[in-house]
Amino acid sequence: MSSERRRQTQLREQTFHCCACFYTDNIFLEDYHMHIRFQDEQQFRKEYEGILKSRGCRTEEHLKSVLMKIEKEVQRRKRLGEQSLERRLAISQSYKPLHPEVYILQDSFLAPEFLEIVTFCRSQDADLDGLLSRIQSISDKRIYRFPVFTQEFCSRFIEEMENFEKSELPKGRPNTMNNYGVLLNELGFDERFIAPLRERYLQPMTSILYPDCGGQYLDSHKAFVVKYSLSEDLDLSSHYDNAEVTVNISLGKEFTEGNLYFADMRQVPANERRYVEVEHVVGQGLLHRGEHVHGALPITSGERWNLIVWMRSATVRNTLCPMCDKAPQLVETLGYGDGFTQSCAPPAPDTVDVCAVI
Repeated sequence: MSSERRRQTQLREQTFHCCACFYTDNIFLEDYHMHIRFQDEQQFRKEYEGILKSRGCRTEEHLKSVLMKIEKEVQRRKRLGEQSLERRLAISQSYKPLHPEVYILQDSFLAPEFLEIVTFCRSQDADLDGLLSRIQSISDKRIYRFPVFTQEFCSRFIEEMENFEKSELPKGRPNTMNNYGVLLNELGFDERFIAPLRERYLQPMTSILYPDCGGQYLDSHKAFVVKYSLSEDLDLSSHYDNAEVTVNISLGKEFTEGNLYFADMRQVPANERRYVEVEHVVGQGLLHRGEHVHGALPITSGERWNLIVWMRSATVRNTLCPMCDKAPQLVETLGYGDGFTQSCAPPAPDTVDVCAVI
């Protein structure tokens, strides 16, 4: 067994965790377009009552409604792993795929230009200048665009997602900001599609483009599809990802507007951020750092589907959680969790019981 294959096998045998802040931080209040932290009602009122009033939450009844929604979201997060496993089992037992071939990544799905880029990145001659000559740089923000999938694959993949949407099986949504979409691990895409895409094709690129933020050691991920249409989600509020590196791949269908916009890294104050808009190109992907603040403008017609992979590096996040900016307090979970492990942290944080978090 080669050293690289041995390393990937070891990574798959890792036990992953999430940080305790997952149950308290970065809770999105859709009605007020803001993210909040919730430890208890006293802390919440002290930190957010004023700004909520300025955004229309002016009565005690309004505030109580907000608190109820927060409690519902916290409980959802606590049950997330168990419920996701239940959905995955139900889907595996009852769902009949329309295009079963799309569940296993094949080179024929990938654009020839993408395969050439990856071949270069794997070669002994690979360097940053050579890679940048083969992909498109978006302004000076270290955002990169390149072809990923063929048009034929994009069409088949969307058809598969639409077929699943029509089923009566339970569906877990990507997050509280995207109400329409599919968690790909629950459909069975993780091991034979997303993991190989991350390990064999994207990491050779991220190792060169993002060596300063874990690009060489992306050992877990969260992958999902999002859908935007006039009758469903129209846009996406400004946010940053729980990832070291993100790839966002446009799948189609026909749509107008809905551009992505990128500001600066999350550490830059909001009033100092510079924005750039980026159009979607079907079949092409955008790579960016997870902490890069971004969002999506409203579409004006049609439907837009995107495949998004949050790629994580335990080597980076075991030292500092990117969501709370503290040494992570590990909470046991199922699957990849939020990409934290015990073995890489120097020193390893204590593991805490989820019941002790709130």
